[in-house]
Amino acid sequence: MLTYFWVCLGGAVGTGGRFWLSAFVAERFGQIFPLGTLIINITGSFVIGVFATLTAPDGRLLVNPVFRQFFMIGICGGYTTFSSFSLQTLTLAQDGEWLWAGVNIMASVGLCLLGVYHFPRTGHIRSCQM
Repeated sequence: MLTYFWVCLGGAVGTGGRFWLSAFVAERFGQIFPLGTLIINITGSFVIGVFATLTAPDGRLLVNPVFRQFFMIGICGGYTTFSSFSLQTLTLAQDGEWLWAGVNIMASVGLCLLGVYHFPRTGHIRSCQM
């Protein structure tokens, strides 16, 4: 049960970081293109990739499994679920599961677009500031 607490706490930290960075970028560069979201997704993917590599069973750092979950599921998951998507897709590709990696890409992008399709059009793309 304590693991759930740490994952939730990490999620709060990641979500707060996402909210702050998205607002910061929107204030500085405007909201015509979702630059904040793009930056968040890229940095989140980079961070989870580096951390996963360093803390893997054959990695350079030995960390407590609860801390690994706190960081990867909590912080990175709260910061961006795109980081998890990227890591999982890369793992599929590295394992030679190219079909499943492709399905994951197409389904994630396509179904997520379909999921938000019912929202009214605003005339331009705006940065998500949840």
